[in-house]
Amino acid sequence: MSSLLPFDSVLCNLLGLSLTLWFTLLLVFIIVPAIFGVSFGIRRLYMHTLLRIFTWATLRIERGVKENRNALYKPLTNGIIARERTSLEDGISELRGSGSSMEDPEFALSDIFYFCRQGMESIMDDEVTKRFSAEELETWNLLSRTNYNFQHISLRLTVLWALGMLVRYTFLLPLRIALAVTGIGLLVFGTTVVGYLPNGRFKEFLSRHVHLMCYRICVRALTAIITYHGSENRPRNGGICVANHTSPIDVIILASDGYYAMVGQIHGGLMGVIQRAMVKSCPHVWFERSEVKDRILVAKRLTDHVQDKSKLPILIFPEGTCINNTSVMMFKKGSFEIGATIYPVAIKYDPRFGDAFWNSSKYGMVTYLLRMMTSWAIVCSVWYLPPMTRREDEDAVQFANRVKSAIARQGGLVDLLWDGGLKREKVKDVFKEEQQKLYSRLIAGNHENRSRS
Repeated sequence: MSSLLPFDSVLCNLLGLSLTLWFTLLLVFIIVPAIFGVSFGIRRLYMHTLLRIFTWATLRIERGVKENRNALYKPLTNGIIARERTSLEDGISELRGSGSSMEDPEFALSDIFYFCRQGMESIMDDEVTKRFSAEELETWNLLSRTNYNFQHISLRLTVLWALGMLVRYTFLLPLRIALAVTGIGLLVFGTTVVGYLPNGRFKEFLSRHVHLMCYRICVRALTAIITYHGSENRPRNGGICVANHTSPIDVIILASDGYYAMVGQIHGGLMGVIQRAMVKSCPHVWFERSEVKDRILVAKRLTDHVQDKSKLPILIFPEGTCINNTSVMMFKKGSFEIGATIYPVAIKYDPRFGDAFWNSSKYGMVTYLLRMMTSWAIVCSVWYLPPMTRREDEDAVQFANRVKSAIARQGGLVDLLWDGGLKREKVKDVFKEEQQKLYSRLIAGNHENRSRS
């Protein structure tokens, strides 16, 4: 037994030296730069290296598929329906044939086929459902979940994939977990301490820098590489920042470059601990579960906040649900009714390095975070758009649509009018009634014209 003691001592010394070196590198290259908001360019070099590897792997797959004479899968949009949108009147007139017109009898049996065709086209080329699934990539990023062509092509490619998985799970994952725990721990501790200080400029200064520091550490926990555009249009006090919503990490992406008041429901568990700590140092707007559905109360709380020009801009995601970053769906009108200046922000993720979309109906939060932390990186661009105010000749819905269109246009996203809530709910009766009213007006109008003649 005595002969093993020196070996145990050496092993303990090596382990202690390794941990000391690990935390020193963590402190020098990640935590300290996060505190001062600087970067050594290591992540961007890492990103460019990955792109070269992905390009080589994709070309090798395509060559292997051709050599084996297999069909190469290419993600394409649905090409079955290639029709331009037509009005109800034009569509029915087309079905009735060239010899008929809408002045013919009020109802024709062929009118039924117009609605049947519309229904089948909607099923085959559904604009809503495909916005809630991860988009398939044309290139392979060494993640088996991102390309249908993943199969054994060559030994070199398989070895490269295995090495990639080894790096992601044995090096990146522990590092990211350590950074996430550090960032969240510092956020809870820092905001709690700052919360005991008397209100004033010094407290606001400390709170701002504690929030920025912790969110920047959390950004590094995801190896996030973010490019910000239009910094002169950053949201200002007394305004509302609205952005398209892809993932819970949207908050971290924006909060690592700005200081915001958050709006949301009070939670329990770890999230509740974080919320209670944050609100001590910053005027966040949290609602009880029973208050969330009270629109009048929510609107009043938001109005009181924005009317005080000394308070932070509110960060809101008016879609109300996560979309897969290919489109922007209907904005809820609540934040556009209170008369505040709106600061639109467009967020566009690069799916080649990792899919940031949270499909909440398929993955829980823990599973989603595990997928994020075992991806290569989170790469995105953020555009701060010029502030917008509601015009005298538009209502809240029109204003919301104008802001949504600006975000979609800047981010290269599809602008959709559908409500994102449709992923969990049935189509509202109002949509069906709208089509019924259009057809009724068409028939009633023709009948009225014939009566006059």
